Amino acid sequence: MNIGKHIEEILRKQGKSAAWLATQIPCERTNVYNIFKRKSLDVRLLMRISVILEYDFFKELSEEAFPKTKK
Repeated sequence: MNIGKHIEEILRKQGKSAAWLATQIPCERTNVYNIFKRKSLDVRLLMRISVILEYDFFKELSEEAFPKTKK
C-alpha cells in the first residue's frame, strides 16, 4: 500500500482539500502534497492524520501485513 496516495484518496472522498489538512496538522500545504508522495510515514504523523480524518489507516496496514486466511 502506498500510504500517501491512500491518505489522498480518503481525504478526497471526504470532500476535503490538502489546504484543509495542512491547517489541521498544522503544516504548509506543500508538505501535505509531499505526504501524498510518500510510501511510508512516521507513526506519529500517521496517527495524527488518522485522528483528523477519523480513519483507521493502521487497521488497513495491519490487514495487509497479516492477511486472514480462510480455514
